[in-house]
Amino acid sequence: MLLLAMAAAVAYGYAATRREHAYRVYIAQGDAALAQDNTFAAIEAFSGAIAVKEHSMLGYLKRGEVYRRRGEFEAALRDLLRASDLDPTAPRPLELLGDSNYALKRYARAAERYRAYVQIDDRSPRVLYKLALAQYALGQTTPAIDALQQAVLLDERFAEAYYLLGLCLRDGQKLEGARAALEKSIALEPAMLHPREELADLDRALGRTEDRLAQLEALSALDPSASRQVTLGLAYAAAGQPDRAILTLGETAKRYPDHGYAYVALGRVWLERAQQRGDRVDLSKALGALEGALGTDDSSEALTLFGRALLLTADEESAERMLQEATQKEPADPQAFFYLAEVAERLRDYDVARRALIDYDALKGPDADSHRRAAHATRLGDLSLRVNDPAVAITYYRAALDADAADVPVLARLADAQWRAGDKDAARATLTKALQQEPRNAQALALRRRFER
Repeated sequence: MLLLAMAAAVAYGYAATRREHAYRVYIAQGDAALAQDNTFAAIEAFSGAIAVKEHSMLGYLKRGEVYRRRGEFEAALRDLLRASDLDPTAPRPLELLGDSNYALKRYARAAERYRAYVQIDDRSPRVLYKLALAQYALGQTTPAIDALQQAVLLDERFAEAYYLLGLCLRDGQKLEGARAALEKSIALEPAMLHPREELADLDRALGRTEDRLAQLEALSALDPSASRQVTLGLAYAAAGQPDRAILTLGETAKRYPDHGYAYVALGRVWLERAQQRGDRVDLSKALGALEGALGTDDSSEALTLFGRALLLTADEESAERMLQEATQKEPADPQAFFYLAEVAERLRDYDVARRALIDYDALKGPDADSHRRAAHATRLGDLSLRVNDPAVAITYYRAALDADAADVPVLARLADAQWRAGDKDAARATLTKALQQEPRNAQALALRRRFER
């Protein structure tokens, strides 16, 4: 019996040794195949390893990682979950589970896996960064900030972590902290574009014009594309530096003749300068640039600018046609409707003017300034009377009075609209209110004489 037991033990040991050898061979073959980017062969080899030792974590981990690299995330999750079940203390399966869930946009599950990793090992800046990414995708900026601050404490040269920290602080309205984080990211990796883009946007919001220009100039040097140059040129114009804007945009238009928006931007700067200075030469330059854009850029913005330029030349009929076309483009520039209303009103096409202003309201939304809001509603009321629609005019005049209740001329207009709509008692009451506030108002007195006839 002793001999039989010894023989069985020897046989078992021999079989176990053979299994272990076969297992290691399969793992080595899988690693070699993966090194040559032969993922199919790698999966076959790791599957062989699993068949030999089905309760070993490593085979599932490695095959799951291959599936993840192939973009087969559901298969990856199955293997990685099995690996994690076999060895709950192993952090690597948890990280890869987080990565696979993140790739599937299952951000809550990804964050859960990364948190589980951090509970095992809280000294990995890489995984803390991934945790913050998942939390940021969920809109959880406060815990993301905590994770990122821990990450940069562990690795003070982690440029991507500082960049994400800047985004989180910006979203939390901690703007100066956001600037500092973005500047740190740029100092660590000067060639990174995204932190510079975000910092330029932040500087614009903070009114730091020169700092914004510095970032846009750096972006143009790092990525000298037409769109970068156009953005820089328009920024010069917004900063009150039209000469630099014209020089930058003019050179861009010559260097990139197929980039139609360069001509649109150049036309915009010339047009704004022409409006400010009343200069016919500037207006001619604007028209030339905008004509150069047509054919390569027939956007609503380009056509709107062209219509505005034609309006300044007093070619009102051509301006109206151009602006009508601009309103029919998608996406429509809200300014197309605003200027169409202006030129249509000049041409006494009041119905077109009113429709354009209504569409402008729908696109732009109400003005925050109560005086401008009142003036706009009054204009719509006037146009409604022009097209003999007093009932709608009443609505607009009342909206104007809601914004500015003490406006006697608007009260007089409201009384006129009420009279035309047949509500004579309301008209008289409104007129009385207007005269109580301003007894010598000429418009109100003229209405009273009309009402007394």
